[in-house]
Amino acid sequence: MKRRDFFKTSLAGAAAAMASSLEAGVTGQPTDNRKISNIAFPEKRPMITYSDRPPLLESPRSTFTSAITPNDAFFVRWHMPDIPTHIDPKHYNIKIDGLVERELNITLDFLKNPANFEQVEVTAVLQCGGNSRSAFKPTAGGIQWGNGAMGCAKWKGVRLSDLLDQAGLKKDAEWIGFNGRETAAYYETPNFIRELHLDELDDHVILAYEMNGEDLPYLNGFPLRLIIPGTYSDSWVKMLSNITVTNEYKKLFFMDVAYRVPDNACECETPEEKFKKTKPITKMNVKSIIGYPENGSILQTNSHAVIRGVAWDDGHGIRDVQISIDEGKTWQSAKLDSGEAGRYAYRRFTLAINPKKYGKMTIMSKAINKIGEEQPFAKDIKWNHGGYKFNGIDVVTVDVV
Repeated sequence: MKRRDFFKTSLAGAAAAMASSLEAGVTGQPTDNRKISNIAFPEKRPMITYSDRPPLLESPRSTFTSAITPNDAFFVRWHMPDIPTHIDPKHYNIKIDGLVERELNITLDFLKNPANFEQVEVTAVLQCGGNSRSAFKPTAGGIQWGNGAMGCAKWKGVRLSDLLDQAGLKKDAEWIGFNGRETAAYYETPNFIRELHLDELDDHVILAYEMNGEDLPYLNGFPLRLIIPGTYSDSWVKMLSNITVTNEYKKLFFMDVAYRVPDNACECETPEEKFKKTKPITKMNVKSIIGYPENGSILQTNSHAVIRGVAWDDGHGIRDVQISIDEGKTWQSAKLDSGEAGRYAYRRFTLAINPKKYGKMTIMSKAINKIGEEQPFAKDIKWNHGGYKFNGIDVVTVDVV
């Protein structure tokens, strides 16, 4: 090789490496319009399916025009492949032990009896921390969800604090551990146990046996599920079987390794250099999604079209949802529903438009909550290795004919 050719090759290689470095760790729009399966799981309509063991089902975009997600369209996320194939609610009980004055074994019938516990209801969004993970490039580890690993439901049950009051907490009690009935196929795989500090407990944290007025669907945690409004779903333990009260935090895989982001201001890192200090994902950030129209929809010129979608956050409440139909140059506020479902629920938004120009039209939605937090553009979200907490401005492209 001639000397000048060597330098040409070296410069080309350096340029390629620089381009690769610039492209590494970018964020765009999540994968959308994935194919809906032809096969439906029990109690579910056909959904986007990633796995049947464990069941991993995503709701399509069209689901998110309603403030309440129907049970049969509600997403499903399990971590372990072994889930009981049959549960008899008459013989189901939940054990409360550890640093309590009285160990309890409570049956569902006892739990549901108003003479024993006040029956309460909370409407809240359940969202996987990895929802929209497919937006991260290079690929972040985990299920490559599009936008639909989320839903909003009316959850009915009893307050966790009422159960703990009945058990009686000892003076040095500080942490509450939760375990469910999903198990690993390999004996060395850690159990899916979550922990909650007593300071995080409020009247909205409940054990739910109903979802939207019906028994919990089997795939969504029947017969009993932990509900922690405002937080990502990794802590909402399904098929709850055991509550253990302790005086110290126990190191656990799903608390100390999985479901964590860099502990810095941007919660970000680069693929080449991971940030060493991490923290668990907890509170959801502000987000919105357009349910209609969908990507690839056809709208008629001069027609009356109504953009519909939902917005939510961790419980501060949604103040405004803004829509752009000119690629973010200008924005206008959508109409929000009354918000009577509560601060942890979806706020449904609508905006009527009258498309004037032929061709492609880009529709964007941006939610702003009551403390001024707003969705950023997807390109401004920094990469993290778990692909967690994506909340980029939603983008839909339609054809105007």
